[in-house]
Amino acid sequence: KKEIKKWPASQAVFLTHLGEPHEAPRAGEVFRQTDLAATLRKLVEAEKKALAAGKSRKEAIYAAYDRFYKGDIAEEIVRGTREQGGLFTREDLANWKVKIEEPVHASYKGIDVYKLTAWTQGPAMLQALNLLEPMDLRGMGLNSTRYIHTLYQVMNLAFADRDFYYGDPYFPPDEPVQGLLSKDYANSRRQQIDEKRNDPTVKPGDPYPFQGQKNPFLDLLKTWGTPQAKKKPPQPQSSQLTFDEAFRAGTTSVLAADEEGWVVSATPSGGWVPAFIAGHSGIGLSQRMQSFVLDEAEDPFNVLVPGKRPRVTLTPTLAVKNDKPYLAFAVQGGDTQDQNLLQFFLDVVEFGMTVQEATEGPNITSYQMHSSFGDHASEPGRLTVVASTPPWVRQELQRMGYKVEIEEKNSGPINAILIDQEHGTMWGGSSDYGEDYGIGW
Repeated sequence: KKEIKKWPASQAVFLTHLGEPHEAPRAGEVFRQTDLAATLRKLVEAEKKALAAGKSRKEAIYAAYDRFYKGDIAEEIVRGTREQGGLFTREDLANWKVKIEEPVHASYKGIDVYKLTAWTQGPAMLQALNLLEPMDLRGMGLNSTRYIHTLYQVMNLAFADRDFYYGDPYFPPDEPVQGLLSKDYANSRRQQIDEKRNDPTVKPGDPYPFQGQKNPFLDLLKTWGTPQAKKKPPQPQSSQLTFDEAFRAGTTSVLAADEEGWVVSATPSGGWVPAFIAGHSGIGLSQRMQSFVLDEAEDPFNVLVPGKRPRVTLTPTLAVKNDKPYLAFAVQGGDTQDQNLLQFFLDVVEFGMTVQEATEGPNITSYQMHSSFGDHASEPGRLTVVASTPPWVRQELQRMGYKVEIEEKNSGPINAILIDQEHGTMWGGSSDYGEDYGIGW
């Protein structure tokens, strides 16, 4: 509430009973966002006007698009932002365009898994799959001590690379994605896993030789994660979330599939409470800029630059089997997203669960990677497990150097669609907590 009160427009939206003992909207009360409703009506008006003038459906959609990014809506977003000290300009909005990008993928035992490229954390799951592919996961047993330890170490390796090599590919330097997703690179990294103890000092690897190049950042790599790595004095940063909250904040996952074989996986996000509302537009602005770094010693690919996208945690996923759609899956949960999607995928592919069983599966969470939010903190060895994890497994993990904690819910709500290629049917699944559900017609 303290953060909301910093911004007059946000206060007007979220604190509808200002000055009363309970200032937020109350249970059962209709939550009205009149400014946002007016903005949405303007978009509809722009579309209707274009259609009435004989424009095509596509042209009408672009008329609404132009009103948002170049017209009076853009003007109000910029006015409301700059009034409170923001930096948006009309040119920033007018020049923005959706980028149609080729996905990256990895093959896991004949299943091709597709992710967005390295401006998201998605490739980290692909790296983890490459590391796990030769291992006998079924032989280890689901959520046995060895299985949990293996997952944690594999995620350490993949996320250490994420924390150093990922960033917006439209800005230099070029991310070494080919090397990062190389099976040979995975074979090399796998040798670093200690089967008996957690390694709290895991660092990024060197993928460049696996794409025939020399690493231009070897000096940074050698000192990464150490105090002497910092080229600039630490800058004070404020986070609107606790370290734990940042791992599960404010994302939506949407999956869809139709009878013609079209499949969609999307994870829209940003603008979570206490979002900054831009003037009278009613629009909450994204808080993802905090995912940039200010010092190239931390991640030379994700340094703040005007016009650049921060490396985000959002990671919609599609999988193809026998050259046909097989799985669409996504989840909320910040830095836990690819951790939980990895475990969901293994539950289905390795352990034969239905999609519903897998969305409810007992996942683990590592906090060893650098958080994508706030001050980018890291907690090496911290491991959360669900209450059903046997006491002896927890004790064995503690002896291996883990700081084990129990969480009632160790994942954001996972949503998924599986296409049964044998019978031509679709199976939907949503976690049994949160506000997620599946519908079919």
